[in-house]
Amino acid sequence: MSLGTSTVEGMTDSPEATAAPATQGPPKILGPERLKALSHPLRLRILDLLQTHGSLTASGLAELVGESSGSTSYHLRQLARHEFVREVEGKGTARERWWEQTPGGYRIAPEADDDVGTRTAKSMVNAQLEKTRQAKIWHLLDVVDKAPDVDPRYLAWKDSITLSTTLLWATPEQLASVIEAFHEFLDVYTAPLRGQENVAGTAPVQIHFNAFPVLDDGA
Repeated sequence: MSLGTSTVEGMTDSPEATAAPATQGPPKILGPERLKALSHPLRLRILDLLQTHGSLTASGLAELVGESSGSTSYHLRQLARHEFVREVEGKGTARERWWEQTPGGYRIAPEADDDVGTRTAKSMVNAQLEKTRQAKIWHLLDVVDKAPDVDPRYLAWKDSITLSTTLLWATPEQLASVIEAFHEFLDVYTAPLRGQENVAGTAPVQIHFNAFPVLDDGA
């Protein structure tokens, strides 16, 4: 069973992770304090759920992650303090506040002057982000494997799915040029899709683009 279009064809100059921005513009580079605030698996999970589900309350998040509302409320306050999330204006009450992701993305990349703690925090956040991405792909594959011809979620989207890998040889400068062109392309073609959270027929989607050198022991 094909996943829409699956293509295999065979690299950035440093590993990094960029969370998809809610609005256009360059992603913000995280400073040490914001990075430290993000270095918690539950906070990253909360951010992912807000990106996928839209605005949620602390109690709604608690049900989704299997934690107490007190715990999710605490982590929401920490995320808000560092401008990762914000309270939804005009929605909720003093007892039940609604939260959403703050517009804009963020970028995490190693720097030459990073200390050991900063490098560890960046590695942990990047690893958790990648784990979350992979979990979504495995869930998709599970849906396809169990009931590809009857699950309405797959039937509606089967021609709009691709898991694509391109294998090539390139210089660092050539690959950097490809990455820059991809982001320019993405800005143009995703602009009409922004702000469609409440449009009938839409669903949360993710667009992944990984570009990196394939390093072995002799590289």
